[in-house]
Amino acid sequence: MKQYEYTDVEGMQELVSEDFGPWSNEVEITQDMVNQFAELTGDDYWIHTDPEKAKTDSPFGFTVAHGFLTLVLIPKMRGEPDYEVTGYGNILNYGSDKLRFTGIVPVGCSIHSRSHVKEVSTTPKGTTKMVLEQHIHVVGQDDRPAVIYELIFIYM
Repeated sequence: MKQYEYTDVEGMQELVSEDFGPWSNEVEITQDMVNQFAELTGDDYWIHTDPEKAKTDSPFGFTVAHGFLTLVLIPKMRGEPDYEVTGYGNILNYGSDKLRFTGIVPVGCSIHSRSHVKEVSTTPKGTTKMVLEQHIHVVGQDDRPAVIYELIFIYM
């Protein structure tokens, strides 16, 4: 595994690529998981939580996971990158530049993700910023992501 010192922004430019890395492990989306998320967030809209009503009233014929539930499962799908950033004292999740929910995630399916480094740069404060573009797909529907997310890390 190749290592990069977090202050070597020029060297880390090697990581920037349009090519996505390997698929992560798979996570099954269960109705219980969706119901727990609904209870936690207060988003108990029937399209997520009522399988019987969804069979007759949903355009899909089944319940679907919340978009934000799908997004927050990214750490659970963690894949192993083929590089390691070293030497930093802290790494911060700085936020995102882009978030799109581009497809449905049916309850009962499994999802997986993959990513690529979109940008490495120095911030005005002298820290290192890395932008990862992550795509989450329903397993078996790998031609179109259900979620597109650009995550920003700050190494310091």
